[in-house]
Amino acid sequence: MTENNPENTLVINTIRDGTVIDHITAGEALIVLRILGITGSTSECVSVATNVTSEALTKKDVVKIENRELKAKEVDRIALVAPNATINIIRNYRVIDKKGVIIPSVLMGVLKCPNPCCITNTNEPVLSRFEMLGKKAVCSYCDAVISSDISTHII
Repeated sequence: MTENNPENTLVINTIRDGTVIDHITAGEALIVLRILGITGSTSECVSVATNVTSEALTKKDVVKIENRELKAKEVDRIALVAPNATINIIRNYRVIDKKGVIIPSVLMGVLKCPNPCCITNTNEPVLSRFEMLGKKAVCSYCDAVISSDISTHII
């Protein structure tokens, strides 16, 4: 096979309007779908490619969602599991905006504290608040630390 051989090319239909999330860490596309609340019973038209060959990342995942643009809080959640992701906004088959994700220094209402005694895990009307220190998330209320498998704590 040669580089220009169609057998080497991944083909996913273009979308008229919506969002393409590219450069997702390989194997994380299904977590991205969970973060976005997309299940097999939702109405969105979604294309998912996993473990696709990538020059920059060796392997990557890609998610295309028709007729939906992501909210800032959704992008913050995606950044936690796919820090190299790019978000492409598509309108009339054209990319009108392309930006990388940034993990915010403070996450409000994005993570669930692992400490069952934390005030955020009681009936009090308090949003969780975590400060990011490198790859660690530290609860602002009880100092609990999330340092591995952060995706299991995403609300």
